Amino acid sequence: MDQLIIRHAAPRDCAALGAMCYALWPDASAQQHAVELAPFLEGEPRGTLPSAIFLAQQSNGSILGFIDVSLRSHADGCDPAQPVGFVEGWFVLPDYRRKRVGARLLAHAEQWARDHGCREMASDTWIDNLESQRVHDVLGFQVVDKCVHYRKRL
Repeated sequence: MDQLIIRHAAPRDCAALGAMCYALWPDASAQQHAVELAPFLEGEPRGTLPSAIFLAQQSNGSILGFIDVSLRSHADGCDPAQPVGFVEGWFVLPDYRRKRVGARLLAHAEQWARDHGCREMASDTWIDNLESQRVHDVLGFQVVDKCVHYRKRL
């Protein structure tokens, strides 16, 4: 993976990024994700705080994964006196997992957060996503809270 390039996502990446978003969040189609991503990739901000999407790309142009990072005013377990970098989404194609692609994406996102004055990075994942939890642990995240959500039909 020495030939791996980490770069900002661009409008030309919309379809590939939409497909990876679908793999991560299948509640919407790849096309729906692409439609939602298009304005951001064209330069329209998603909110008042900075955000970025970085892609891992091989020298042949193949996109292997992405990380979507933003600044948040606060995050669970983090110092409330300063903004925090937050991993909004993080995905690597299955054939490229355990090859440091995710780690390289995270390192790039962490530098982006440092460049925006952050001293902490936060993230979350579903309680049943053990692979994601393992990756977070291996890359230095600490669990700060666990929550179980309930519902009851009336």
